[in-house]
Amino acid sequence: MAKGTSKAKTRKAVAKRFKVTGTGKVLRRKQGKRHLMRVKNRKRSRNLGKVTLVADANLKAVKANMPFA
Repeated sequence: MAKGTSKAKTRKAVAKRFKVTGTGKVLRRKQGKRHLMRVKNRKRSRNLGKVTLVADANLKAVKANMPFA
């Protein structure tokens, strides 16, 4: 490695929370399934367990923290 250049490192906190698919899309878990579950109905609880895509507004920041994914 050349002198003075920094190596791109993966942020492990980000790597544990997001997954990059083969086509380059980024998946995330949904929020709101940690507590107060008895006030949420079964349909809502079930849908909170599914994964969804990261919004376009946050995509650049997530990918910047996972340079090798």
